[in-house]
Amino acid sequence: MISGLVQILLFQSLGELISKFALPTLPGPVIGLVLLIIWLVLRKGINPELASVADGFSQYFGLLFVPAAVGVVLFLPELKANALAIVSALVGSVILTIATSAVVVRFFSSKPKEVDQ
Repeated sequence: MISGLVQILLFQSLGELISKFALPTLPGPVIGLVLLIIWLVLRKGINPELASVADGFSQYFGLLFVPAAVGVVLFLPELKANALAIVSALVGSVILTIATSAVVVRFFSSKPKEVDQ
């Protein structure tokens, strides 16, 4: 279990170093996660120690939503005052995302070959 935790912390530390010196616009944990995924793909699997640590972390993902919920409750008057703008932005962004995804899928999908008869 300690070996899995060390692996996660190692990749997060590498991500922080890369973020600090090479890519300051990207967060270090994101870079570390990408490096960890690349490492796991190259190894073609996850070792049991890392899997047990990941399972342990995933049991407590709900706690990550507590600060966001507190923020929503804290700023509830501002959210109510700007509800129309927030709902409009959400609906508009969902529509634009679906439309953009459809255009990209259509552009990259293979076109059927025409058969001459």
